[in-house]
Amino acid sequence: MQKTLEVMGQVCPFPLVEAKSAIETIQSGDELIIQFDCTQATESLPRWAAEAGHKVTNFEQLGDAAWSITIQKK
Repeated sequence: MQKTLEVMGQVCPFPLVEAKSAIETIQSGDELIIQFDCTQATESLPRWAAEAGHKVTNFEQLGDAAWSITIQKK
Protein backbone atom coordinates (compact mmCIF):
# COMPACT_ATOMS: atom_id res chain seq x y z
CA MET A 1 0.00 0.00 0.00
CA GLN A 2 1.09 3.57 -0.61
CA LYS A 3 0.17 6.72 1.27
CA THR A 4 0.89 10.18 -0.14
CA LEU A 5 1.87 13.07 2.10
CA GLU A 6 1.57 16.46 0.40
CA VAL A 7 3.61 19.10 2.26
CA MET A 8 4.22 21.63 -0.51
CA GLY A 9 4.54 25.12 0.89
CA GLN A 10 5.54 23.98 4.37
CA VAL A 11 8.86 25.27 5.67
CA CYS A 12 11.39 23.01 7.35
CA PRO A 13 11.23 21.22 9.72
CA PHE A 14 7.50 20.63 9.15
CA PRO A 15 7.83 18.19 6.21
CA LEU A 16 10.01 15.97 8.42
CA VAL A 17 7.67 16.31 11.41
CA GLU A 18 4.69 15.38 9.21
CA ALA A 19 6.59 12.44 7.68
CA LYS A 20 7.50 11.03 11.09
CA SER A 21 3.85 11.17 12.09
CA ALA A 22 2.54 9.77 8.79
CA ILE A 23 4.89 6.78 8.73
CA GLU A 24 3.41 5.64 12.04
CA THR A 25 0.03 5.22 10.33
CA ILE A 26 1.21 2.69 7.73
CA GLN A 27 2.26 -0.94 7.99
CA SER A 28 5.77 -2.36 7.67
CA GLY A 29 6.63 -2.74 3.97
CA ASP A 30 4.16 -0.04 2.90
CA GLU A 31 5.41 3.12 1.20
CA LEU A 32 5.05 6.76 2.15
CA ILE A 33 5.33 9.17 -0.78
CA ILE A 34 6.27 12.66 0.38
CA GLN A 35 5.91 15.59 -2.02
CA PHE A 36 7.70 18.69 -0.76
CA ASP A 37 9.37 21.95 -1.80
CA CYS A 38 11.59 22.68 1.19
CA THR A 39 15.24 22.52 0.11
CA GLN A 40 16.49 21.44 3.55
CA ALA A 41 14.20 18.39 3.42
CA THR A 42 16.19 17.02 0.46
CA GLU A 43 18.81 16.16 3.08
CA SER A 44 16.78 15.74 6.27
CA LEU A 45 14.18 13.27 4.90
CA PRO A 46 16.67 10.72 3.45
CA ARG A 47 18.88 11.05 6.55
CA TRP A 48 15.93 10.42 8.88
CA ALA A 49 14.79 7.44 6.79
CA ALA A 50 18.25 5.87 6.93
CA GLU A 51 18.68 6.51 10.65
CA ALA A 52 15.23 5.02 11.35
CA GLY A 53 16.00 1.94 9.24
CA HIS A 54 13.51 2.73 6.46
CA LYS A 55 14.40 2.35 2.78
CA VAL A 56 14.29 5.15 0.21
CA THR A 57 12.87 3.53 -2.93
CA ASN A 58 12.52 6.66 -5.07
CA PHE A 59 13.78 10.25 -4.92
CA GLU A 60 13.13 12.62 -7.79
CA GLN A 61 13.04 16.31 -8.55
CA LEU A 62 9.64 17.36 -9.85
CA GLY A 63 10.49 20.95 -10.75
CA ASP A 64 12.84 23.81 -9.97
CA ALA A 65 12.10 23.57 -6.25
CA ALA A 66 9.88 20.52 -5.80
CA TRP A 67 10.75 16.92 -4.97
CA SER A 68 9.13 13.57 -4.30
CA ILE A 69 10.64 10.92 -2.06
CA THR A 70 9.23 7.44 -1.48
CA ILE A 71 10.13 5.76 1.79
CA GLN A 72 9.36 2.11 2.49
CA LYS A 73 8.65 1.52 6.17
CA LYS A 74 10.91 -1.04 7.85
